[in-house]
Amino acid sequence: MDLQTTIYIFVGLSFALYIGIAIWARAGSTSEFYAAGGAVGPKMNGMATAADWMSAASFISMAGLISNMGYGGGLFLMGWTGGYVLLAMLLAPYLRKFGKFTVPQFIGDRFYSKSASTIAVICLLTASITYIIGQMTGVGVAFSRFLGVSSDTGIYVGMAIVFAYAVFGGMKGITYTQVAQYVVLIFAYTIPAIFISLQLTGNPLPQLGLGSGFSGTDMSLLAKLDLVVTDLGFGKYTTTTAGSTLNMFMYTLSLMIGTAGLPHVIMRFFTVPSVKDARSSAGWALVFIAILYTTAPAVAAMAKLNLHGTVNTAVKAGGDLYAPEASIKAEDRPDWMKRWEKTGLLKFTDKNGDGRIQYYNDATKNPDAKAKAEAAGWKGNELTVNADIIVLANPEIALLPNWVIALVAAGGLAAALSTAAGLLMAISAAVSHDLVKGIFAPGISEKGELMAGKISMAVAIVIAGWLGLNPPGFAAGTVALAFGIAASSLFPAIMMGIFSKKMNKEGAMAGMLAGLLITLFYVFAHKGLFFVKGTEYLSMIGGANSFFGITPEAFGAVGAMLNFAVAFVVAKVTSPVPHHIEAMVEAVRVPRGSSAVTGAH
Repeated sequence: MDLQTTIYIFVGLSFALYIGIAIWARAGSTSEFYAAGGAVGPKMNGMATAADWMSAASFISMAGLISNMGYGGGLFLMGWTGGYVLLAMLLAPYLRKFGKFTVPQFIGDRFYSKSASTIAVICLLTASITYIIGQMTGVGVAFSRFLGVSSDTGIYVGMAIVFAYAVFGGMKGITYTQVAQYVVLIFAYTIPAIFISLQLTGNPLPQLGLGSGFSGTDMSLLAKLDLVVTDLGFGKYTTTTAGSTLNMFMYTLSLMIGTAGLPHVIMRFFTVPSVKDARSSAGWALVFIAILYTTAPAVAAMAKLNLHGTVNTAVKAGGDLYAPEASIKAEDRPDWMKRWEKTGLLKFTDKNGDGRIQYYNDATKNPDAKAKAEAAGWKGNELTVNADIIVLANPEIALLPNWVIALVAAGGLAAALSTAAGLLMAISAAVSHDLVKGIFAPGISEKGELMAGKISMAVAIVIAGWLGLNPPGFAAGTVALAFGIAASSLFPAIMMGIFSKKMNKEGAMAGMLAGLLITLFYVFAHKGLFFVKGTEYLSMIGGANSFFGITPEAFGAVGAMLNFAVAFVVAKVTSPVPHHIEAMVEAVRVPRGSSAVTGAH
């Protein structure tokens, strides 16, 4: 069976499974729609949480970024997993004990203000829609390659699929669909990694293969990779960092606290029966997440070595990387390169007219690499590879069987679609439950509230799809911006709401607005107003990364610090917290007597 037919079968079967589950688990009440009736077991919820949280950024883009950045890419691993531990330990059990559907509802009740709830909804919508743009970018990449359509068409197809099972099933349908998606994506990620680790090191465990010897040589895989990339003018793979140490620290911190403030992940803890189950499901989710996250560094390094080995035969055979016959002839390039060229995510330009492909860093400051390239008659790097294709192309680069390539296609789509559905659920709940029912129409019927939720989901899909057609960066980069927005706006308010009895409504509202606005001001300066290209205003802030060299993706940590500072200053000079609210905060911190999840305002 040819590759394309195999892909159609795998992707088609997985989609049929998701939509079938959504129809089987249709939500009949608002409790089932928003919180799956609070009846999901810890292991199943852990699996659904892992799928919800491991988005296209984790599956498709993260290993590609680590592959590009080397050691510095580890900040994604540290930030995202560290943040999850923070969420599981500090926030999830308390929010579950509070017993409401949504983050804005918690903020509205804790800070005894509908205005605080409305600001939280605005913060939630801004973060969630930015996050979905990243998912849609990933969906577009996967569909464009595997269905042989343009990236734009891929986004339209993805929008339709997500709409189908998110709108029909609500949180109940999404939960069981995400369990299926987790199984698909984890097999899709680990099976190719096992094959490739065996090929390159003889070790079937990729986590151990990363530190093992490179087959046929007396050096380790990482030492071989360092040798190849430095010889070709790239930075040393095992030591290169992302900008300054300060930026790397702030980036990691932003991802950590952004993870802990993400509403769609927090909502998952309302689907279990008790606080004990919330803690347990957080632990299970960490186990399920760790399987992919400990595999990612190996996937990144092995894919990079295989890519260089494909384009330059001297990488694996040994010898001079700059020898004329080492660079492969363009006409002999493998089929997978031609397939990816059609998507526009891999480009080849023969700059020196020798009919061969030279892949190296032509902007290097390494004098040896510069001299060797000039002596070889190389006129510039001839291959451009988008970081988002590394994982999806990995089994093709390693010449693995067709069924493995098809499985990766299904896994990449499962990762993007599962998170998109979770985000849409958070948006739907915020609009219908917190805005419509909580503020504008308190007397709305349950049926009317469900309809408002479904309409808001449809609108969110259209907005995210439209913005996904022109994303502000790679999938993981766009997602990092969403984490920064959540970090600067929602995380401090949730933390102060749980751990500070003295934090009043004025302080919380001022803090959320200050954190959100300063972060958006800095991000939009780099990426354009609402990510529309051509509307950047870098000159207004003194140039790119002008604030101590901090990149926009890392700026959420600065916004969070400002949020805390403004909140405490404003709280000092405004009226104190009512006694019944102080008593409620005290009660939430006692680990006994969790109530059922309710939507009552």
